[in-house]
Amino acid sequence: MSYIDIVPIGKIEEAYLSSLKQNLYQTFKVQTRVRKHPVDFSTVYDSVRNQYNSSGFLVQLIHDLPSETMKVLGVTEMDLFIPIFTFLFGEAQLNGPGAIVSAHRLHNPFYGIPENRSLFENRLLKESIHELGHTFGLIHCFNLRCVMNTSTYVEEIDQKSANFCKACEQEILRWRNEHLVD
Repeated sequence: MSYIDIVPIGKIEEAYLSSLKQNLYQTFKVQTRVRKHPVDFSTVYDSVRNQYNSSGFLVQLIHDLPSETMKVLGVTEMDLFIPIFTFLFGEAQLNGPGAIVSAHRLHNPFYGIPENRSLFENRLLKESIHELGHTFGLIHCFNLRCVMNTSTYVEEIDQKSANFCKACEQEILRWRNEHLVD
């Protein structure tokens, strides 16, 4: 059996992980589990930026994957970056096994407004599906409602749905048919 592994990096509420696990299974039709994996924060922390390099986390996430792990999604509260961007909601390897999402800028209090747990959970789900979509070979979609539409600002996450458009959904089905034996 193949799995999508959700790996918490740092402290993530169990309720969010459980919801994510269920929703990712419904979206990708692949067994999903939460799995611990050791991560060395010191190698990816940039003290000048006070942020964590997402590519460094990805390297650690994909190192020594269990044979039954098809895809791995790191989920963290850490503020992520890559050198060419101020921040990232997430990063993924196109057609690769690894993706990571940051919840740091998905919380309303980051923007000075009261927390909304439902809205946060929805944002986390959309970004998780988006980044995992890249690992299944999907690129950014021009359909504004598609979960694969790019999001530079949190408001853009809120405007899109948590679903693939028909074209992206067909690509996921094609990938499944080529790579999975039910």
